[in-house]
Amino acid sequence: MLISAFILGLVGSLHCLGMCGPIAFLLPVDRSNSYKKFSQILIYHLGRLLAYGTMGLVFGFLGKGLYVFGMQQKLSIFIGIVMILVVLLPYRTFQKYNFSKPWFRVISKIKSRLGKELQKKSADTFLAIGLLNGFLPCGLVYMALFAAIAMGDPWNGSLYMVLFGLGTIPLMTSAIYLTGILKGNARNRIQKLIPVVVIVIGLLFIVRGLGLGIPYISPEPVIELVSSNIDCMD
Repeated sequence: MLISAFILGLVGSLHCLGMCGPIAFLLPVDRSNSYKKFSQILIYHLGRLLAYGTMGLVFGFLGKGLYVFGMQQKLSIFIGIVMILVVLLPYRTFQKYNFSKPWFRVISKIKSRLGKELQKKSADTFLAIGLLNGFLPCGLVYMALFAAIAMGDPWNGSLYMVLFGLGTIPLMTSAIYLTGILKGNARNRIQKLIPVVVIVIGLLFIVRGLGLGIPYISPEPVIELVSSNIDCMD
């Protein structure tokens, strides 16, 4: 299941490019020094990975709590269904229930801080920009976080999000070096592929939750048997 995180990030990076591309283009990199420019971009991505990993850790704890109560398989099926519904239901349906409103103030502060960091060129600027960028709301990140919950473990949840972030790096980095890397038909084809990948990953989580006994994909549920026999010593 972890490999699905990298695939989701890789295929969905075009969406990330549309959402976070302007921030990447505005990075105050040193364009006169190729080595310095590369290291600055690397630090920026490290900041994003730290943000994703932290969120994955937090949501992984949530998933672990549900796992303790024996709900991991049901949770996996539920999250798989949610991922598919998000793709299939019209966007207007979700506009009626805007769950981001309570976070508007927080998001506003993040954007304000991000704008200030983009005007600096200090050593820690790129890490801060990447970190703040990673916490900005994004539909694709939400999908990855749903999956992180289903991992049922904080470290696996964190790893899932880091792998998702790694998947976004190739295209995001190329965009910084080569503006307009994808145009026309190629861009449209990848955009159409994103919902297909989300549906496939959603189906994988459903199959995983069914416990069909398929190694690595749908393992059988582990049931711990506790013996009621107690040896008493006279």
